[in-house]
Amino acid sequence: MYDSSFLIKLVQAKMPFGRHKGWFITDLPVTYLEWFQRKGFPSGILGQQLSTMFEIKTNGLEDILDPIKKKYRWNRLQ
Repeated sequence: MYDSSFLIKLVQAKMPFGRHKGWFITDLPVTYLEWFQRKGFPSGILGQQLSTMFEIKTNGLEDILDPIKKKYRWNRLQ
């Protein structure tokens, strides 16, 4: 079943470890996401978020997240 809040949580999520710790997952470089794709995404929600961003970025669909970022990301920054 589709979780309608998934994209909201995705634009608010930050990378919890590694070279890009603290970066918004939506701002991670595609080369980093490609590395995960080759090595294997982590399990759980983080893996789902990273693999979703990999698909979005490699298919040139980043613009679909702009309205969600504008509406929901500020809540996480305050």
